[in-house]
Amino acid sequence: MAFRTIIEPFRIQSVAPLRMTTPAQRHAAVVAAGYNLFSLHALDVMIDLLTDSGTGAMSRDQWAAIQHGDESYAGSPSYDIFREAVQNLFPFKHVIPTHQGRAAEKILFTALGGKGKAVPNNTHFDTTRANIEYSGAQAVDLVIAEGRDPANPHPFKGNMDVAALDAFLASHRNQVPVAFITITNNSGGGQPVSLENLRQTSAVCRRHGVPLFLDACRFAENAWFIREREPGQQNREVADIVREMASLADGMTMSAKKDPMGNIGGWLALNDDALAEQCRNLLILTEGFPTYGGLAGRDLEALAQGLREAVDHDYLRYRIRSTAYLGDALAKAGIPVVQPIGGHAVYLDARALLPHIAPLQYPGQALAVALYETGGVRGCEIGTVMFGRQADGSETAATLDLVRLAIPRRTYTQSHIDYVIEVCEEVARNAKALRGYRIIAEPAQLRHFTARFAPLA
Repeated sequence: MAFRTIIEPFRIQSVAPLRMTTPAQRHAAVVAAGYNLFSLHALDVMIDLLTDSGTGAMSRDQWAAIQHGDESYAGSPSYDIFREAVQNLFPFKHVIPTHQGRAAEKILFTALGGKGKAVPNNTHFDTTRANIEYSGAQAVDLVIAEGRDPANPHPFKGNMDVAALDAFLASHRNQVPVAFITITNNSGGGQPVSLENLRQTSAVCRRHGVPLFLDACRFAENAWFIREREPGQQNREVADIVREMASLADGMTMSAKKDPMGNIGGWLALNDDALAEQCRNLLILTEGFPTYGGLAGRDLEALAQGLREAVDHDYLRYRIRSTAYLGDALAKAGIPVVQPIGGHAVYLDARALLPHIAPLQYPGQALAVALYETGGVRGCEIGTVMFGRQADGSETAATLDLVRLAIPRRTYTQSHIDYVIEVCEEVARNAKALRGYRIIAEPAQLRHFTARFAPLA
């Protein structure tokens, strides 16, 4: 029966304390951090929605799997358990473990990138774009038009613009070593990609002879949306949908800190023998031996168990409903959010809420700082700070200025989320008083992690 109350499909057996802070304490903390929420001490954060990457709670069975881990340097049986769990859902020939997703990206684009190359995607996320551009290649976003409109209710706003991809590959074929599609589309509001769009994207890539890779961090959430929203998919097992998604690609990168519910880990998987050998050599140079890749055996076993739990229907139903609970409440309060609500996060439309702050004055940063100072809620700017600096050194406004409230898996209760709703409502009531920011120090790449800001007068 469809009751209103969202029941977590688990019981809590261990808890960690939250430090309750005052507005004055939070103001002092964010000033000391240069108004960069990444630079805050975690103990100064009450509700941490900065990211869902590696911040979830592991299950009893994952902790039990840790005790089973074998720490042999080479040929550990823990690797075999890990590889079999990956290939059960993603049956690629080669599975190369890494310490997290960006390490897989670094290895792959070191092998395939370089000046004059271009990599199309629905929308690249920050580390993917940075690793492509660091190699000298160009990252090209080709999401459908609906994906650039925060208010559009399209059920699969993460879809690739297949016609644009076809035209791009036709005119740049010799420059494209690989095409990507991100599931779900994180930079575009955590929006899913339909199975039909994956089929069409795969067909275009194969017609042009270009391998297609999945950035599959949130594969289970994407598969659940396919099951819920795509005609003809309602009675399928999520695991079977995932296998079909994998069958349409030639490889994948994975941050296992997302849907596989690990606190660390990732992998690169692919079918091409020659490319796999090249990537393994790079792995040994930068990460570790091919059967551990920068991870302990205990980590590999925890990820194997997490993969089994990630496709459980009761868990996914709770996961998607609890995220929608936050998003629906904010929308009902008149706070502009990206619609429809994504799987792992709710995205506040900072540009719509703060129209008096120009994009190059970073409305997303202004909103994120206000949420922290008001209620100790830490979110993440996904906008001009993250994507405004171009490879040639110029700066342009991002397509969207969002604040992501990413929900760690199995970590917060409904009362925590109710508190977040109240904090957002309070900030929205005082939105006209917020002011923009300027950057006073920034690195050459991935500036949002370590830049320092000052409020505009």
